[in-house]
Amino acid sequence: MKSAILTSESKKDLQLLIDLAKKIGVKTRVLTDEQLEDIGLVKAIKEGRTGTYVDADKFLNNLK
Repeated sequence: MKSAILTSESKKDLQLLIDLAKKIGVKTRVLTDEQLEDIGLVKAIKEGRTGTYVDADKFLNNLK
């Protein structure tokens, strides 16, 4: 399965794309702002993951 996320300032243009997708048999789903934020957060977590242990006390001390 492949996915795409489309954003537009124009509600009319976005609806046109949704209607076209449905017409050619592509499933569509409109995401809420919260769902988009969740996707962004997951992406940031995956990119920031290093697989190494970080000592919380040392990390917090470095922030001070």
